[in-house]
Amino acid sequence: MMNDPWWLVIVKVVLLFVVLLAWTIFNVWYERRLVGKMQQRLGPIMNGPLGLGQALADGMKLLIKEDFMPRMVDRVLFTLAPIIAGTAAFTAWAMIPFGPEVKIWDPFAGAEITTRIQVTDMPVGTLMILAVTSVGIYGFVLAGWSSNSPYSLLGGLRSSAQMISYEIAMGLSFVAVFLYTSSMSTAQIVEQQSREFFVFGFDIGWEAWNWLVLLPSFCVYVIAMVGETNRAPFDLPEAESELVSGYITEYSGFRYAIYFLAEYINMATVSAIATTLFMGGYLVPWPLNLIPGLDNPWLGPVWFVIKVQLFISMFVWLRGTLPRMRYDQFMKLGWKGLIPISLAWIAIFAAVRKLQENGLANEGVRNAIFIAAAVMVVALLILLLLPDKKSAAVAAEKQADFDAFAGGYPVPPPLGTALPELAGVLAGSVVDSGSEQAPAAQTVAEEASDGNS
Repeated sequence: MMNDPWWLVIVKVVLLFVVLLAWTIFNVWYERRLVGKMQQRLGPIMNGPLGLGQALADGMKLLIKEDFMPRMVDRVLFTLAPIIAGTAAFTAWAMIPFGPEVKIWDPFAGAEITTRIQVTDMPVGTLMILAVTSVGIYGFVLAGWSSNSPYSLLGGLRSSAQMISYEIAMGLSFVAVFLYTSSMSTAQIVEQQSREFFVFGFDIGWEAWNWLVLLPSFCVYVIAMVGETNRAPFDLPEAESELVSGYITEYSGFRYAIYFLAEYINMATVSAIATTLFMGGYLVPWPLNLIPGLDNPWLGPVWFVIKVQLFISMFVWLRGTLPRMRYDQFMKLGWKGLIPISLAWIAIFAAVRKLQENGLANEGVRNAIFIAAAVMVVALLILLLLPDKKSAAVAAEKQADFDAFAGGYPVPPPLGTALPELAGVLAGSVVDSGSEQAPAAQTVAEEASDGNS
């Protein structure tokens, strides 16, 4: 636990709030520019230098736009939902370490004090982050439940199923980190990654960040964090082609701005968790850690922000390149892929740790088992992502039997275009029916043929 004076806690909270707001504005601009580069277009360039004022203008527009509330909505829950989502998005950052311990001057005590570049640290900090993000799910579920729109309700149901499912896989990916570092404190997990890495008993001379040692957990977490934030290709709760805008269809003005802000902060939050648990947090990356002076503790936030921004770039890359998944495929990936793989990996990892504690497994055996398990997980992921042969065969069979002209033309033909076989089809129906409908069908056939002549 941290025992900072009251004024320092207030300063940290205010700075964190300002940093997250400014970082969100930058990420909106950054995403548009990066997607523009991927799609060979310019992106925002008009407002401000390099278009930096565009995101600020969008934020101001949302703040002054009419805050409209439709009739027949639950007014209390409709207002409470974005507040829950926004509050949870900011609160999760209280446990994220931006840097190591530093010394600052306390004007009230008249002496130097030691503090960490972090709002607070707890022995169970990672569990607190999971708890806070879990509460944030209510903000998305209540948005769909309180709205008077079937699109919002379907988006809320999708969001609850999706975020709960992938939060299970995300939580399981944390377990291996807890076992390896013997800690749930975010600051201690980062410090544990500064130890040197051994491969088959040999010291290779550089730090062992957890992503390399716990590669299966890292892969599961990266997939789960994209699903947890409802980002493409897993943006099914907000699928514009199906649900208009999903659970936020009936939101506008400031309430919509809170959801917009929460989405980008959540994207940065899961990236910060990945950086903290797997990528060394604020530690200097190799080989820059060999350069004197770059390990200055005040440079820790710089390295941390760079790593988080790389993960955000991955989010943008996925959005600009991958199509949206089908909902059943997405849920299958979570329940039949990520969760079983995580459970199998945890069992292997826990067994190896127990053998090592009892002196029955040396460093080389441990690394060999880890590498074998990583290969197994990668193979399972490849098999999982391969197309289903049975579904492909059924689709091919349906495609072969499909007749686009069956039952007539779906749209009126262009002027001057003859309709082949129309008269024959109608004449055949006349012969088959042999009833009173024959004169009417014959009349239709004659009118059709007169209209095409």
